[in-house]
Amino acid sequence: MSTMTIKFTKMHALGNDFMVVDAVRQLIALTPDQARHLADRRRGVGCDQILVVEPADEPEFDFRYRIYNADGGEVEQCGNGARCFARFVRDQGLTDKTAISVVTNGGPMHLNFESEESVNVDMGIPEFEPDKIPFEAPARAPTYVLALNGTTVRIGALAIGNPHAVQETDDVARAPVAEQGPLIESHPRFPRRVNAGFMQIVDRGRIELRVYERGVGETPACGSGACAATVAGIQLGKLDNRVQVRVQGGLLFVTWQGEGHPVWMAGPANTVFEGRITLE
Repeated sequence: MSTMTIKFTKMHALGNDFMVVDAVRQLIALTPDQARHLADRRRGVGCDQILVVEPADEPEFDFRYRIYNADGGEVEQCGNGARCFARFVRDQGLTDKTAISVVTNGGPMHLNFESEESVNVDMGIPEFEPDKIPFEAPARAPTYVLALNGTTVRIGALAIGNPHAVQETDDVARAPVAEQGPLIESHPRFPRRVNAGFMQIVDRGRIELRVYERGVGETPACGSGACAATVAGIQLGKLDNRVQVRVQGGLLFVTWQGEGHPVWMAGPANTVFEGRITLE
């Protein structure tokens, strides 16, 4: 039986943790089973997502950014991971640029270094049309009613590289994330599953947020979820264009100038350790 040894870096962004792998200088192609093993916190490295840095096929991009969830599934987008991705390629000497462009399964992303402590990420232009999210609805609407096991919740549905369902709550600490999160994530109206956000609006410039991430569960921070919640609140006229988002892991800052414009998210990214692991 052949084996493969992988050199990796463990990183986190506000507690959302990642195994980051250089596939520019290593020949690596992960299977879903291998990704699940690597993400296992008892038998593998342990992480919310595995981020793979690959060469870009298109000359206008610096890298391809590939993301695997803890369940082994490949997904389109991860905003917290993007900040770690940017710090990784700089720290590893793969680039010396202060602004890089990457291509993902969810579209292009632009990553800028604001300082040694903060990376600013262009998360792309939000998509609200149901068939683009994707979400089963007869037409686009500001909010939708979702049936969940005998009850209903009202959500905003949108995509920022990946699909999100955002609902408001009066008290984020008491929000039914563990109960409703899995039901929303796998709801049949979201054919590719969805990230479930629970947002408490503090004032026009601040929200508190918990997210049950697709294929992962609740995490200390979700970058694309922070962007989706901010956009949903702005669309309803309840938030200003720059919003401080408090997640369990700390603070993110999201800016959006309105429909047709990209969402920008700023926050930290940190290295924890480097290592090697052998896979069969």
